[in-house]
Amino acid sequence: MEHQLYPLKFEPIFKETLWGGSKLKSVLNKNIPSEKTGESWELSAVEGNMSVVKEGFLQGNTLEEIIEVYMSDLVGEKVYEKFGVEFPLLIKFIDAADDLSIQVHPNDELAKKRHHAYGKTEMWYILEADPGAKLITGFNRKLDKETYLDYFRNGRLRELLNYEPVKAGDVFLIPAGRIHAIGKGILLAEIQQTSDITYRIYDWDRKDAHGKPRE
Repeated sequence: MEHQLYPLKFEPIFKETLWGGSKLKSVLNKNIPSEKTGESWELSAVEGNMSVVKEGFLQGNTLEEIIEVYMSDLVGEKVYEKFGVEFPLLIKFIDAADDLSIQVHPNDELAKKRHHAYGKTEMWYILEADPGAKLITGFNRKLDKETYLDYFRNGRLRELLNYEPVKAGDVFLIPAGRIHAIGKGILLAEIQQTSDITYRIYDWDRKDAHGKPRE
């Protein structure tokens, strides 16, 4: 790997989900594994889901391997100085044919304490949205812990959620610690910290492949 760098393309990593659909194929022309494909990870340094170069003399090498060789020439001096060979971003496309779970992600401090990992702040760019499609971002009022728990335990969580209508071209920043969910009928691009830690709060009473409530 002593040759000059060139524009790199990576093999997508597809994720089949309960809520996935087929827009990654019909809109983005991707060769998805099924009609329930919810995510296409375009650039990832998540352990166990490391991006691999698709073509050229670096074909077959992982993102981590090429950073080890090219260092700041690939990611820039400031990024390499701060993160070393740990690429700090995860970039993906998400196709929500159904509602995603209501969830939240930890910040860096909590993620380091609990998981020895980075937290998860993310950004969404809406590529396509069906008429009436909405996102959930935060609460619709100020809350204390006791009020939240009372609504949650009584099955009234939905009454507290802030729903945002969306259209193509909209951009949302979702800081770590903010409750959120992607609504059905939305195709978006997501740029987030390199993390796959999710705390699922509520999943619309759906069950997993074994018929058990999703945790």
